[in-house]
Amino acid sequence: MAPYTSPLAPATERTNLAPENMLSKQKEAIGIPCQPKKERKISKVPQIAALIVAAGRGSRFGKALPKQYATLGGVPVLRRTVTRFLTHPMISRVCVAIHPQDRDFYEAATQGLDLAPPVLGGASRQESVRLGLEGLAAAQPDFVLIHDGARPLVDCPTIDRVIDALATSPGAIAALPVHDSLKLEASGNIAESVSRDGLWRAQTPQGFHFNSIIKAHHEYRNRDDFTDDAAIATANGLTVTLIEGNMENIKITDPSDLKIAESFLDDRQAEEIRTGQGFDVHRFEPGDAITLCGVTLPHSQKLKGHSDADVGLHALTDALLGALGAGDIGQHFPPSDPKWAGADSAQFLSHAAALAQEAKARIVNLDVTLICERPKIGPHRQKMTERIAQILEIGQSRVSVKATTTEGLGFTGRREGIAAQAIVTLALHPAAAAEKV
Repeated sequence: MAPYTSPLAPATERTNLAPENMLSKQKEAIGIPCQPKKERKISKVPQIAALIVAAGRGSRFGKALPKQYATLGGVPVLRRTVTRFLTHPMISRVCVAIHPQDRDFYEAATQGLDLAPPVLGGASRQESVRLGLEGLAAAQPDFVLIHDGARPLVDCPTIDRVIDALATSPGAIAALPVHDSLKLEASGNIAESVSRDGLWRAQTPQGFHFNSIIKAHHEYRNRDDFTDDAAIATANGLTVTLIEGNMENIKITDPSDLKIAESFLDDRQAEEIRTGQGFDVHRFEPGDAITLCGVTLPHSQKLKGHSDADVGLHALTDALLGALGAGDIGQHFPPSDPKWAGADSAQFLSHAAALAQEAKARIVNLDVTLICERPKIGPHRQKMTERIAQILEIGQSRVSVKATTTEGLGFTGRREGIAAQAIVTLALHPAAAAEKV
C-alpha cells in the first residue's frame, strides 16, 4: 500500500503547542477538530492515554482492504479516528492496536502522525485490548480511553463528557438510549417483543481508570465472551457510568456504513464557523465579596451592577450572543428592568446557550480574560472553568479562563474596578447558518 499523502500536516511533539497551520489543515480534512493543545500549569492534571483498537479483519466489510484502512472522504478511516484523539487537549498519548499482517497498511495510513509505537493485537478484540493496555502500562496513565478504530466520526464533546465523568466514576462509556421497538426472532418470525426500557446502545470511547481496567482484563484473560470493555469492567465489580454519545459516531461495519458516514462528514465539513467577542467593565463599591465567572470570592470590596455584576459571565454572554448575531446582553436583560436586580449572571449565559442550541450551533471553544490587580485569579481559575462548563454543558477542555494586570495603569491599575474580555467560537450547521444570512 502506497503511503498516504495527507492534507494533514505532521503533528508536533506532544509537549508543544499545536501550530495553527496544522490545525487549519486538520479542519479542512476532518471538520472541526478538538481545540489545540495548550501548555498547562495546573498541578494535578490527569495523564490520559487513548487506545485505538484496529486489529480486526472486518469480514463483514466484504473488501480485500480491512475497513479501518478504507478511505472516507479521501482520508483513511483509521487516520480520521486517531486524529480526533491526537488533537484533544487532554490526551497525551495515543496508541493503536493493529493486526500483525497490517503493518504496511498502518504505516501508510498514519504517516507523519505523532503516535506511540503500535501494539500487535491478538486473536480477539478482548485480547487486543489487553495487549494494548500492557503496551501503555510503562507510560503510567491515570485514565485510558478505549475506542474502535472504525469509529472515525467521534466528536470532541463526546470525548469531553467521558473524560469529565472519570473524575467521579472508575468507568464511563458513550452510549445512546434505544428508541426503536425491539423484537426477539425465532426462525425468521417474531417470537416476542422486548421492552426497551432502560436499554442503551454502547459506543466508544469507553473510559476507565487505567489500573482498574488493566486489572480487570488480567482477571478475565482466559475468557473471550465479553462484547466490550464495559462488560469486563462491570464483571470485575467496577461502576461504569453511561454518558450521552452521538448518533454520528457510527461504527464502519459494511460498505453501506461508509455511505452514511460520508453524508455525516459532508455536513460537518460544511459547518460555518462564527466568532464573537465581548467586553465588560464594573467598578468597585463597598462590600465584602465579588462574583467572577460564576464563583463568589471574599474580597474587601464588591462590584457595582444591576445584577450580580459578574464581569466575566457578562463578557462571555456578549461574546456568545455576538457569534449568533443575536444582539447584546443589554437587549435581552435591560438594566432598567427591576426583574434583573441582583440576578445571578448564570441565567444570562444559560439564555445565550439556549439560543445557540436553537440555532443548531455548537461551542467549539471559549476564552475569557479577567483584567484586574486584585483579587488573585490563579487559585480560583479551575473552579471558574468548572462553573462555566457546567452552565454551558460543555467539556472543561473547551473553556479557558485566565487573568492579567495592566501593570498599574488605568482604572484597573488604580484598583477602581475589573474588566473582562471574551472570545467564543461557534460551529453552525449549514442549514441553520443559511437561515441567519
